[in-house]
Amino acid sequence: MNFYELFLQPYETYDNFQIALEAIATVFGVLSVYFSIKKNIWVYPTGIISTALYVYILFNFGLLGDMMINFYYTVMSVYGWVLWAKSSEDHIHVGVSWASKKEWIFAGVLFLISLILVTLVYYYKPFIDNHFSMENVQLGLYHLDWANWLDVFTTAIFLVGMWLMAKRKIENWIFWIVGDLICIPMMIYKGLGITSIQYFVFTAMAVIGYLEWKKGHQLQHADNVV
Repeated sequence: MNFYELFLQPYETYDNFQIALEAIATVFGVLSVYFSIKKNIWVYPTGIISTALYVYILFNFGLLGDMMINFYYTVMSVYGWVLWAKSSEDHIHVGVSWASKKEWIFAGVLFLISLILVTLVYYYKPFIDNHFSMENVQLGLYHLDWANWLDVFTTAIFLVGMWLMAKRKIENWIFWIVGDLICIPMMIYKGLGITSIQYFVFTAMAVIGYLEWKKGHQLQHADNVV
């Protein structure tokens, strides 16, 4: 398949409203990651706009796991906004640190709980798609394709990444890198070409973010020692 078939052809069936929403959500998503790299609290207001729009977009495309994680992002962005504001001396920039053993254990529990909950949501998806009626509905996971299973997995990855970011932990970037890489082919398959390009950009930005936060922490630690 060529570039047109992968990224542009699906949009021939979309209306202008759908395309505009995805483009706006993408722009604010990129801005949010940029501010996150800079440890700037504007990561949250820009992120809220992007994730709120994606809740609507992903629901329409049947990616319930990613829809749920974007709803979670929206809620966690408020939580993270409060935490960053309290931890910032200038109310804009914050310090960062590595996760403790206790935080890694909690992150593992979050990951497992997410896998279970999103799988349950997909189990009941035929019931949801039938307007919450059990008439002629067969529950199960038989309807899932490989993109849906990836959706379950990436939802758990991003949930942990968002929690670690709210806690200002450097490792949050590792989860974003892995999740973003997985989402690139998944979004192409679902016909969301703009979003797949966004995840490609996110991957590069997440690598930069990891290196920037790690370097900043080393400089911060060196200053404290001196």
